[in-house]
Amino acid sequence: MAPIVIVLIILVVLVFIALIKTVQVIPQASAAIVERFGRYTRTLSAGLNIVVPFIDTIRNRIDLREQVVPFPPQPVITQDNLVVNIDTVIYYQVTDARAATYEVASYIQAIEQLTVTTLRNIIGGMDLERTLTSREEINAALRGVLDEATGKWGIRVNRVELKAIEPPTSIQDSMEKQMRADRDKRAAILTAEGIRQSQILTAEGEKQSAILRAEGESKAAALRAEGEAQAIRTVFESIHAGDPDQKLLAYQYLQMLPKIASGDANKLWIIPSELNDALKGLGGIVNIPGAPGAGGGGNGDGGTRRETPRLDKD
Repeated sequence: MAPIVIVLIILVVLVFIALIKTVQVIPQASAAIVERFGRYTRTLSAGLNIVVPFIDTIRNRIDLREQVVPFPPQPVITQDNLVVNIDTVIYYQVTDARAATYEVASYIQAIEQLTVTTLRNIIGGMDLERTLTSREEINAALRGVLDEATGKWGIRVNRVELKAIEPPTSIQDSMEKQMRADRDKRAAILTAEGIRQSQILTAEGEKQSAILRAEGESKAAALRAEGEAQAIRTVFESIHAGDPDQKLLAYQYLQMLPKIASGDANKLWIIPSELNDALKGLGGIVNIPGAPGAGGGGNGDGGTRRETPRLDKD
């Protein structure tokens, strides 16, 4: 009985192993390469799959999702003979599991070496300044070359990104100094522009203020002149309405003479000839000796001679 039991146990174990090898569960977004006696048979897709145990074997399981692979910094020489270190990141996806298994030994290593070679060819035709400012152009060129080369490997390169471009230390110091000088220049330009705008606004304000003052003075002068004219018209109308005689006019002339002579700049002033007639009438009333038209006075011609006397101010 013991040998039979041992044989039964062995058979159960073999059946269990055969069942495990027969049923293959492939996860979603994955694929498996099946070989029969070392030759490619088929590709298993996601789900439950049945294979022949001890005859079919799983050669490779491949993840079909998009993969992100960063590559270490690579020294690259630019067109102006400067060495820069460039970090790259590749986004790729396996589209054909069979080609990725049999067309290339290690597609990760192949992509890395192809990226480095292509990057050196592209950067070798650019100077440092263009390299630092043309990341999109470099990414597009890399992606085009890699996608064309990796297509036969069953791999599609979706994106290529440059993580960092590090120029030599001496060049970095020079670039920092240049950037600092540019910032100082822009700050000086902005300060000068602000001062200029302030001066322009100040000048415009002073101009408007001067214009307003001139307009105010002009209006004030016009109003004063209009007031004086109105006063003169009022006085003139009052005089005519009062019908003054020669005596009143003579009296007003005499009152104005001290005011005329009061100025320091008046060295010579003239009495109008009309004052003689007024003084004649006034002299006849108050009997001023020697006044024109007074009794017994005159110049021998009956007071008919009219002169315009000149009075010199001491």
